[in-house]
Amino acid sequence: MGQWQDGTGQGLEEAALLTGLARTPGVLLGETHDRADHHLWQAHVAGRLADLGPVVLGFEMFPASADPVLADWVAGRLTEAEFLTGTDWDRVWGFDPALYMPLFTLCRARGLPMVGLNVPRDLVRAVGAGGWEAVPEGQRHGLTPSRPSPPAYRRVLFDLTGGVRPDRAAQSPEDPAFDRFVRAQEVWDRAFATHLVRARARGQVIGIIGLGHLMCGGGVQWQAADLGLKGLRALLPSDAALPPGTADAVWITQPPAAG
Repeated sequence: MGQWQDGTGQGLEEAALLTGLARTPGVLLGETHDRADHHLWQAHVAGRLADLGPVVLGFEMFPASADPVLADWVAGRLTEAEFLTGTDWDRVWGFDPALYMPLFTLCRARGLPMVGLNVPRDLVRAVGAGGWEAVPEGQRHGLTPSRPSPPAYRRVLFDLTGGVRPDRAAQSPEDPAFDRFVRAQEVWDRAFATHLVRARARGQVIGIIGLGHLMCGGGVQWQAADLGLKGLRALLPSDAALPPGTADAVWITQPPAAG
C-alpha cells in the first residue's frame, strides 16, 4: 500500500495520473537499487502503462550493446541463467537479479521490448577525469557532449553524496572540486537519454533508472530535452514526502512494520 502525490505534495488518484502519463512521450521510474519494493512498484506502473498503449522499457542495468540478448529474452529463447550470463549481469550490475525479475518477467510475459541504456564505465571515468575533449570522438559510444546540469540538480547530487564533510574537497555544489563527479554523472545521464531517444520510435519509453539521475528536472530529463525529447515525466518512490519540485510525481511507500 502507499499513496501518490504530485510535485507539490498534493494527493493524486492513480487512474487519473496514469491516464495522463500515457499521453506523454515517456516516463522515468526511479529506484533505490537494492529495494525490492521499488522494483515491484516499477513493474506495477510499467504494466499499467502498457495497458494504455505500446511501450518500450529502457534499463540502466544493461549496456546498449546487450540489446540482442534482451530481445532473445523477451522472445523466450533464453533461460533465466542464459539471460543473466549473456548480459554479464554479475560483472556489469551485480545486485541480486531476483530484485529485478518482476520487471524482466513482465517484459517477457507481455512481449514488451527491452533496451539497454548504459555505456562502459571507462567512458564515464575518462570524461570525469578530463572532460569530453579528452575522449576521441570514435570512443564516445555514439554520445554527444552533455549539457551542463542546472544548479538544482548539482545541489541534489552534492547532498546525495554526503554534502559538506571534513574529508571532502568540495565544500559546495558550485565548488570546482565537485566538477569531476558531476561530469561523470552527466555521462550516464546523457547515455540514458540518448538511448531513450533512439527507442522512442518504438513506443512510449519507460526508463528504469536510479533515482539520483531523475531529480529536480535535471539528469535524464535535462539531457533528453537537449536532444529534442521533451516532456519526459520523472516518478520517484520514497518513504516520505519529498521537497516540491523534486519529481513530477512521488509514490509514498508504506514499509512493512518491523516484527
